[in-house]
Amino acid sequence: MLVKKVRQEKGMTIAGLARKSGVSASHLSDIEKNFKIPSLLVMVRIAKALNVDITELYKVKW
Repeated sequence: MLVKKVRQEKGMTIAGLARKSGVSASHLSDIEKNFKIPSLLVMVRIAKALNVDITELYKVKW
């Protein structure tokens, strides 16, 4: 997942993303480190807070 990359490109901190998305900072950190797999609802919240289409958070380059 590309949550950390997109968040950093938007100039947002984990705390800022947590406030905008309603997802705790610790949960976001775990998602960014691939320690936890988020639910679809959580990913929708993150995508909305980052103002990107959810597919942008899943793009894989082969």
